[in-house]
Amino acid sequence: MEARVLRWLTFVWLFIGLAMVFSASYVIADADHGDGLYYFKLQIFWILVGLVGFNLLVHTPIRFILGFADWFLLGILAMILVTLIPGVGILVNGSSRWLFIGPIPLQPSELIKPFLVLQSARIFAQWDRLRWATRITWLGVFGLVVASILLQPNLSTAALCGTMLWLIALGAGLPYIQLGATAFAGFLVAALSVSLRSYQLKRILSFLNAWADPHGNGYQLIQSLLAVASGGLMGTGFGLSQQKLFYLPIQYTDFIFAVYAEEFGFIGCLVLLFLLAIYATLALRVALKARNSVHRLVAIGIMVLLIGQSLLNIGVATGVLPTTGLPFPFMSYGGSSMISSLLSAGLLIRVARESSEAKVVQLDDRRSSGSRVGNSRSPNPVRPYPRRAT
Repeated sequence: MEARVLRWLTFVWLFIGLAMVFSASYVIADADHGDGLYYFKLQIFWILVGLVGFNLLVHTPIRFILGFADWFLLGILAMILVTLIPGVGILVNGSSRWLFIGPIPLQPSELIKPFLVLQSARIFAQWDRLRWATRITWLGVFGLVVASILLQPNLSTAALCGTMLWLIALGAGLPYIQLGATAFAGFLVAALSVSLRSYQLKRILSFLNAWADPHGNGYQLIQSLLAVASGGLMGTGFGLSQQKLFYLPIQYTDFIFAVYAEEFGFIGCLVLLFLLAIYATLALRVALKARNSVHRLVAIGIMVLLIGQSLLNIGVATGVLPTTGLPFPFMSYGGSSMISSLLSAGLLIRVARESSEAKVVQLDDRRSSGSRVGNSRSPNPVRPYPRRAT
């Protein structure tokens, strides 16, 4: 049941996001490209691409997916490192996060997220059985992923990936001393990054008092708050946002929730939060029902990615958190984010399907009268996962 409901909720979420991209981007697309549907049509293209991967993952056993997760992780990590090469990575808003694969722009730090979930779940699930050399190797790879994203610089995505890895390790039952030391080290790295990059510090200061610099660092947050407040109880109506008319910057990507809040109001925001709550509850049910520790950790990681990132985006748009560059899954415009979100949802639905499958029982031929079903408490042994990581 969880798999079926998660699939439908994913498509509902996707439909809401597509409608919001149409509303939030139409005016600026018409002004910049002479076609109000420019970003809307591109978003449909990326959805179709993402749905291919979504359906492949939904219909492929997790044990097969895990067999190539490490290769995808290492390949996309190499792409992230390439973005750090001057003149190769595309500089957007002061950060080198993009690569062109032919005519197609990709953001590797978004694409790596579902594969980071898979490989970390695989490693931490069998942590006690791994040699120290293997443990250190993969911890080094995970650390390199977070560090390379941080160097782009992309503090918000690095923090999200680091938090996700930490929560997966917590779910796997790693020692609290190791988890505590890792959390303390991560806090120090984040503090060092903020102290070395003045623009990150200015973002935090503007978050604390946006009206201290209303035409500079606080402008974006103030316009977002005006959009949220203008929605009132019922909203202005679909397509009738005023702040998206060249007042609110990047209104169809990182701050699309502000446009949603203005057009659908407090009631619409409650509906969206209710959808996220149902999605999170189902993801937790999938994790609790999983008979395999790897499946349980994958469900936990995907929940952190989709729901945690959504709540962070909402927190930024409403002034609860400092301004970051995290997109809203399934809602913000962007090909890499859309593909990553659909792959993540596909993994969660696949885990739900495998968790709900009936156990296979053995036939007892030793009975005198025909074949009878044996004890259901003795299922066939589960085939082991590929052991290349060990």
